[in-house]
Amino acid sequence: MKQRRLGRGGPEVSEIGLGCMGMSFAYGERDDEESARTLHRALDLGVTFLDTADMYGAGHNEQLIGRTLGGRRDEFFLATKFGFRSPTGGPRSDAPDTFIDTSPEYVREACDASLSRLGFDTIDLYYAHRRNPDVPIEDTVGAMAGLVAAGKVRHLGLSEVNAQTLRAAHAVHPIAALQVEYSLFSREIEDELLDTCRELGIAVVAYSPVGRGLLTGTVTADQVGRQGDFRGGVPRFQGENLDKNLKLVEAVRRVAATLSATPAQAALAWLLARDELVIPIPGTKRVKYLEENTAASEITLTPEQFESIESAATGVAGARYSDASLQFVNQ
Repeated sequence: MKQRRLGRGGPEVSEIGLGCMGMSFAYGERDDEESARTLHRALDLGVTFLDTADMYGAGHNEQLIGRTLGGRRDEFFLATKFGFRSPTGGPRSDAPDTFIDTSPEYVREACDASLSRLGFDTIDLYYAHRRNPDVPIEDTVGAMAGLVAAGKVRHLGLSEVNAQTLRAAHAVHPIAALQVEYSLFSREIEDELLDTCRELGIAVVAYSPVGRGLLTGTVTADQVGRQGDFRGGVPRFQGENLDKNLKLVEAVRRVAATLSATPAQAALAWLLARDELVIPIPGTKRVKYLEENTAASEITLTPEQFESIESAATGVAGARYSDASLQFVNQ
């Protein structure tokens, strides 16, 4: 697996990572045995960058990674996140009245809880999952920097913040990575944030790089409507929007076929070619999809192929989150 650097002067990680959320949360029933096989297979394939968060399954995902890969800790670079809380306590985003806590006190509490669930001494990359705008970002990042000084965290990141917040945070302590939704179907980062990351030398960790499964070409209305699949509440996956978007996926499939690639592989190859700063972390709990995704690292696009893939995906219908979730992004 080829490598990319996580921020200016930062460590090298696999250029395609693994998002672990779906192993515990948001995409139907769990399958811990298959998830464990997927985690081990990822390391065997050279995927060294794993992404989790405390709220994925209300702590389940961190525990899964810890017990599955504890004996291989020196083989991977682990990112986790904090911020989502329910009023009754605990890290989760699916409870009523969920709120974002980025207070300095909670930064320290959440980190210790993540380390305990993981069973690790150190977190390689620690993100603020979202930002509470009522808490100065300087206070949040200052507390996160204290974790670095204490040896509990190696590098800092932010997720779904705007350019102004990113600059203010970076002035307090170097930010190694910005995690943001980025794919052929979600390109808002290109308005300003991508240039800001280039200027500051901050890696762009692209989550949902195959459009929450849309760009795999396998998504159906019945699939996203099943219990436990959060996409049923996302406008992009509803009614006429889904019908229109699936037609775009077929257009991407036709271009991908000329590369002897799947639509997901074409989408990932497009992201990798977009900028050296970008590190996609496609999520899956299945070995077969992991192997499909990682094979995209071997695809080199010509400028003409890059443009063809991009053109095929133009005109996505529907917002990438529900109105309730959009309030948490671009803060």
